[in-house]
Amino acid sequence: MNNPALPSHEQCEQARLARDARFDGLFFTAVRSTGIYCRPVCPAPPPRRDNVSYYPTAAAAAAAGYRPCLRCRPELSPDDANYMQDHTLHRALALLDEGILQDQPAAALAGAMELSARQLQRLFVARLGATPAQLHATRRLLLAKQLLTETHLPVTEVALAAGFNSLRRFNDAFLAGCGMPPSALRKRHGTVAGGEPVLRLAYRPPLDFPAMLGFLRKRAIPGIERIDADSYQRVIVTDGRASLIRVSADPKRPELRLQLGTTDARAIPAIVAKVRRVFDLDADLATVHACLGHEPLLARGIARRPGLRIPGGWDGFEVAARAVLGQQVSVAAATTLARRLVDRFGQSLADQPDGLDRQFPSPDVLAEAPLESIGLPRTRAATLRAVARACSEGRLQFSRAQTLEQFVHQATALPGIGPWTAHYMALRALGMPDAFPAGDLVLQQVLGEGQRLGERATEARSQAWRPWRAYAVLHLWHMAADRNEEPAQ
Repeated sequence: MNNPALPSHEQCEQARLARDARFDGLFFTAVRSTGIYCRPVCPAPPPRRDNVSYYPTAAAAAAAGYRPCLRCRPELSPDDANYMQDHTLHRALALLDEGILQDQPAAALAGAMELSARQLQRLFVARLGATPAQLHATRRLLLAKQLLTETHLPVTEVALAAGFNSLRRFNDAFLAGCGMPPSALRKRHGTVAGGEPVLRLAYRPPLDFPAMLGFLRKRAIPGIERIDADSYQRVIVTDGRASLIRVSADPKRPELRLQLGTTDARAIPAIVAKVRRVFDLDADLATVHACLGHEPLLARGIARRPGLRIPGGWDGFEVAARAVLGQQVSVAAATTLARRLVDRFGQSLADQPDGLDRQFPSPDVLAEAPLESIGLPRTRAATLRAVARACSEGRLQFSRAQTLEQFVHQATALPGIGPWTAHYMALRALGMPDAFPAGDLVLQQVLGEGQRLGERATEARSQAWRPWRAYAVLHLWHMAADRNEEPAQ
């Protein structure tokens, strides 16, 4: 299949034969003699070259009539973050992730994109090899396949998690897409141990998990997050029900392990998506490094820490509040203020372990709260209230279905929010890879290598790093930490 989104045919061949994990999720191998499609890392003996076709997505291979491999399990592949460079496609995929096709037809997605249904379908087929409806259907089935394989959840709950309200429709769709009923797949893989479900989340190596945990640990909100040397724990609330999640690294495979608490099955897709975003698991660092490596300063940073990724935040408003608390103070001082905020205005959660039993206050609560009582200066308290009101009223949104420019425009329209804070929010809350807080003092000092650059000069210097400037920010912040210069929030 000829598709401009694919690596070259020769690259696909080499990656397939080498089982190169750096290409995992960037293409899929379909084998005509078996009728299945695989990841580039499939451990099965490689098929003959003339039996192989390459597809840009699992949905494209499924649309061509292939079934997912039971050995390499395409449901584990990371997504291709390079699609974020196409703003139209990125926005459409973000709306898909937010569930627009769960209860609406593809025409609803086209309408939200202000495109005709034919234009939208043409875009998806040209770039992804499948229509929006086919992509949505394949994602649902692959999630169900993962839950059937890795958890002991009843089939009815798996169906709900995958977005099916009818067990009969789920069984029919699974049989058509995977070539066997759900019960047969579960029998094939045997009984899964009881207890809380644990899911495998794959990424393209490298990932500097200790550095990610270190960054998050310094900014952890007491009562909500607990981060130690090898794991991330957090209390989450879905539909009024609290539970704990834990994320750790698999020591043998390029995967993280997500331990789910007692969670409603229907919330699992959103939880998985948030964990993938917090740890930036869909990044293609080879592409990022190819862009940033032309800058000698960044090349040194990449050589030292090749696995740095963008550390995200669990909730957009939470990140926004944390950014305001951190204006003009140190990371440690901002963390102290966050603890006071949660203690004073957050909700206590029953039946949770001591130390992880709080819920971050909602925008509605903080919009009218006497924030000065926790030690916030009057102007910063007014800014946080303004941000809370904007979130409550929908004037500031954290949907990924918007451009960086749109988000920064929304945020800087609020009193007390300048470009630095807006770009920091975009970087941490939305994982926008081109976010770049040019006014950051530490960035200016590191780029000046002894002399502070001005904001305009810093912005100009960064233009060559687009669209991956957020990764440059992380490298520069870590360089500052190496020099004992604390990075910003």
